[in-house]
Amino acid sequence: MSWVAIAALAVGTYALKASGPILLGDRPLPPRLGRLAELLPAALLAALIAVSVAAGDRRLVLDARLAGFVAAAAAVWLRASFLLVVLAGCGATALARALG
Repeated sequence: MSWVAIAALAVGTYALKASGPILLGDRPLPPRLGRLAELLPAALLAALIAVSVAAGDRRLVLDARLAGFVAAAAAVWLRASFLLVVLAGCGATALARALG
């Protein structure tokens, strides 16, 4: 890919992201759209996690990553600190890989 194409894509991306604030100005979003904008990041993060945990080569893969996810999810459910959630996920993934 050439540098001209990369620069053109960068300019296009910046223009697309800037168009919202430029077009809307100081006008507030409608309430339903505002609520959707608040919920969208959490939904996208959940989708990215699901794809990272269980996807591989266009098929469902259940491996050590799933064990780490389950351990981290359990730690979150038990309201553990962020550090403990990460350590639980890493530890379970490492253990599953060592055993499997």
